[in-house]
Amino acid sequence: MGEETRSETYAELASVGPYGVRPGHALITMVEPHPGHEHAYNRWYEDDHYYAGAMAMPWMYAGRRWVATRDLQLLRRPEKSAVAQPVTAGCYLSTYWITEGRYDDHMRWTVGINKRLGRDGRVHQDRTHVFTAFQDHVATVYRDGAGGPRDFHALDHPYQGLVLEVIDAEGPERRAELLEWLRSHHLPGKLAQSPAAMVVLFRPTPLPGDRMSYVKQVEGVDDRLTLLWFLQSDPRACWPELFAGREAEVAESGLGRVELVAPFVPTVPGTDLYVDQLR
Repeated sequence: MGEETRSETYAELASVGPYGVRPGHALITMVEPHPGHEHAYNRWYEDDHYYAGAMAMPWMYAGRRWVATRDLQLLRRPEKSAVAQPVTAGCYLSTYWITEGRYDDHMRWTVGINKRLGRDGRVHQDRTHVFTAFQDHVATVYRDGAGGPRDFHALDHPYQGLVLEVIDAEGPERRAELLEWLRSHHLPGKLAQSPAAMVVLFRPTPLPGDRMSYVKQVEGVDDRLTLLWFLQSDPRACWPELFAGREAEVAESGLGRVELVAPFVPTVPGTDLYVDQLR
């Protein structure tokens, strides 16, 4: 006899609740392995944690890892960031989609499994969480209308780059206005004729009180928006024309300020490609 798994409970749970494919929520986590531990961190994350601590969990149905080599880190703006100090911190980024309406169910599981992983010695401690937050989806802006991949495809489609952008509204009462400006006025024009196929927008949610102690509580819950730009080209190829002026473009709106623009390329699962290019 194997370990008790309460299989009958799974059958009961499968018959209730939403089970669509829309990414109603996301986990976006940017992490800095401690110097000298880059290889060990990468192998732990890819060989164990990506699966046992993420993809094997209920309602987390898509995921992808990204990396910023040193030359990509040096493109980041602004120099004084409210998100990353220094702005180059956080060379690995993981992004995950969670089924709409299943945030609470997923959180109950993730807190439980991470406590178990900790007890079993399966948590790599030589790392710092720079920007880790669960997020609620608020909008997706497409370049090609209905002609391209949808946001629920984004973590499986072979995009060549991703840019993480964090924008803080000028106060909580302005966030809805900032979102509407981005969605309806600003982003459609930025995407047109560009290598960026879509921008998926989120707002952060507070982490539960029983979260892991090494993950700090989320900041900017009331006034922050998180944007993920999915690129069909290497971000270095389109950085000057598409992203170098982000701070000024957003500031001119009078609605918010850019606190981070950070480019990444996808990792190659099962390899240590890029590990020696982080410093």
